[in-house]
Amino acid sequence: MSDPLIRELDHYVVLEPGGTEEILTAADTVLWLERQLARLPRVPADLAALSGGRERAERLLETACELELEPGLVIQWFAVRLDPPGGG
Repeated sequence: MSDPLIRELDHYVVLEPGGTEEILTAADTVLWLERQLARLPRVPADLAALSGGRERAERLLETACELELEPGLVIQWFAVRLDPPGGG
């Protein structure tokens, strides 16, 4: 995600196959991605050099919007802007 406005957003919609969409804070999305990465038998090559689950999840959040957990099983996440009540 190269758009600098994305970094200002603090909520994400996360999607899992067979599940419903859920809106999470940025911090909760990182935790969700950590759990998803832990399910993988092998970490993606572009994340393997990073030291730990949190660092890998943060990088994934900044650079991608989907992750294939196994063939045909893909999770996705998208940054969303939530307007405050009365924010128009």
